[in-house]
Amino acid sequence: NQAWLSRSGLTKMVQLTELLPSEPGLLPKWLAVVGYLHHCFANAAAGLEAIADRILQVAAISVANTISAYRSPEYTQQLYMGSPITNNKSPVNDLSSRLFATWTFTSAIIRGYAAYNIRNPAIYDMAMWTYGIALIHFVAELAAFRSTCFKGRFVFPIVVASSSFLWMATQRGWYLS
Repeated sequence: NQAWLSRSGLTKMVQLTELLPSEPGLLPKWLAVVGYLHHCFANAAAGLEAIADRILQVAAISVANTISAYRSPEYTQQLYMGSPITNNKSPVNDLSSRLFATWTFTSAIIRGYAAYNIRNPAIYDMAMWTYGIALIHFVAELAAFRSTCFKGRFVFPIVVASSSFLWMATQRGWYLS
């Protein structure tokens, strides 16, 4: 039986579930995993198939993103790619890239704490509002400032921010009761 489990990959899944937050419900797991997925898609350094092996590296990947954005605005320029209003030129400069990196790192820390402390009202609200603030920012950049287009790397952050904010807002009473 143990040999079958090992060959089937189920032992990795069992190990993975041991790393996830132990609180009931899916939201704590979502907070832990979505941070990882965001960084996988953002870096194109790892894929969905690598979740079991890399979920503990979320913090390290966040640090790598931060360092990358501090060193060069290239990643942030791919997110804010420009639009016809900006002559399809990214408005990102060195300073804005470093600010984005700092925000990403701060949000990852808050969300990580929330994943493992989901019943703490202050931490829950802070995590929920990291998604709300991100959503407001991304929608404003798309609709008001027109610094980007709804395609490529820009789609994933909007989907994650909107779905996570709504999920946390609707489930707040259940987790904090």
